[in-house]
Order: sequence, then structure tokens, then C-alpha cells
Amino acid sequence: MAAKKEKADSKLKVTLVKSLNGRIESHKACISGLGLRRIRHSVEVTDTPENRGMINKVSYLLQVEEA
Repeated sequence: MAAKKEKADSKLKVTLVKSLNGRIESHKACISGLGLRRIRHSVEVTDTPENRGMINKVSYLLQVEEA
């Protein structure tokens, strides 16, 4: 049970490193869903399957680190 709680508390630091100009609308939606607004903007998100899915979809635009 403790391992589950520890996993839920883990965070990922996500940074937008490429422009959104000319990208598919669903990819732009993933970026805004993660809370990113501009190039070099970083946010910390919880490590959930939903966030991992958005990160995987637009991984070519992002830099991801353990927080």
C-alpha cells in the first residue's frame, strides 16, 4: 500500500522545448492540458497514466525529468 502512495506522489518536470506552430490540433491540446504555455516554460505534473499518455504523444516537443 505504501508503494502505491509513493508512486502517486511522484512528479515529473516537463519543459516545452519546441514551437507549437504548424502542429496538429490534438498535439496543441495535449500541451495545454499539461499546462505549458510557451517555449522553455516548465511545469511539474503528477506521474499518472493520463499525463504519461499526453507526454508520450508530444514527446518530440518536450524535455521530461524526474522532479
